[in-house]
Amino acid sequence: IPLLFRATVAKLLRSQPAQVVEPKGLLYVQQREFAVTTPKDGSVSILGSDDATTCHIVVLRHTGSGATCLTHCDGSDTAAEVSLIMSSVKSFSNTTGYGRLEVHLVGGFNDDRQLSQKLTNQLLSKFTFFPLSCPRKNSSDWIWFYFFLLTELNDREEKDIHFPIIYGIAVNVKTAEIFPATFPEKGPDEDLRSARVLTGAALTNIYDAKMEQLHIGPYFWRPFPHVDFWLEQDDEQILQNLSTSPLAEPPHFVSHIRSTLAFLKEHPFPSRSLFPDRKPRIYKKNEEGLWEQVCSDKI
Repeated sequence: IPLLFRATVAKLLRSQPAQVVEPKGLLYVQQREFAVTTPKDGSVSILGSDDATTCHIVVLRHTGSGATCLTHCDGSDTAAEVSLIMSSVKSFSNTTGYGRLEVHLVGGFNDDRQLSQKLTNQLLSKFTFFPLSCPRKNSSDWIWFYFFLLTELNDREEKDIHFPIIYGIAVNVKTAEIFPATFPEKGPDEDLRSARVLTGAALTNIYDAKMEQLHIGPYFWRPFPHVDFWLEQDDEQILQNLSTSPLAEPPHFVSHIRSTLAFLKEHPFPSRSLFPDRKPRIYKKNEEGLWEQVCSDKI
């Protein structure tokens, strides 16, 4: 796709105000999570994520099948993450004889530690050199960078402080529209999913598109070190020590971290208190389009 066209699309995205996405029909993806679905999904029509500062949000879509993946990457293991989401999208696309893979990348800014630039370089490198079979013979194996709005292209400056222009995006899996977005609700199990990230877990798939079910867990971790110490700290200490970009975080960052730390204190051994049966928490959309937990024994 011509560079001028990509630049025009990125500029258009950057100029749009963030839309507020309500929970009906939404699958919210947290950091180190991904979800894949298709336009045939009767439960989920929107995939989205936000609160990305140095993190990047990736949308990967196959134009033939419409299979769409959204993930929220933080640079923990970019090579493995790219391989995982590529394989996941292609698993929904192997029955189509046409189409191509399109990748859309949004996130980062000119942060002082240059973490955004490092992640940008990793993602562009891994997608560019991802091994595909016979790309010249089968156009469905081509990767097209449809647009990217990364680091310096997503940077704004205010009183000598740098911020991201876009913190979050959503993709409509029916129409393929991508737009800046915020999400009033980030559940279900927001604290549980955030606790998993804070304890260092790897990227995981949270959605079964064939069953149209959200699967959370089972997750296991050891007691979080010095959790009481962190809960006693003031907001500034938490911001400075538990954020990759303290000056650019959204206003709710500290309250979110405190809630996650409190959850970790309450559940030091999730194998006992949260997942004693080693089964995931399963959710389906109800008639109102909202997540509702279902008993795994009834599935």
